[in-house]
Amino acid sequence: MHVNNSDEHIHRVKCTVNTCQYYAEGDYCTAPSIEIQPRNAKDTQETDCATFRPYQGMRG
Repeated sequence: MHVNNSDEHIHRVKCTVNTCQYYAEGDYCTAPSIEIQPRNAKDTQETDCATFRPYQGMRG
C-alpha cells in the first residue's frame, strides 16, 4: 500500500519510527491513512504497519 504524505498528522496515532517517510517530529504519522497487518494477529509482535516507507532524505 502506498499513500501520499499529508500536511497534517493523524490524531491519536503515535509513531516513533523516525526512519519512515511519514514520520513527523513529536512522534506523529503524516500518512493520510494507515494499514496495520495481518488480519489475524494474536499479539503486538505479529502486527506490522504496511504503510511504512523508508525515508529517503535527511532530517535535521
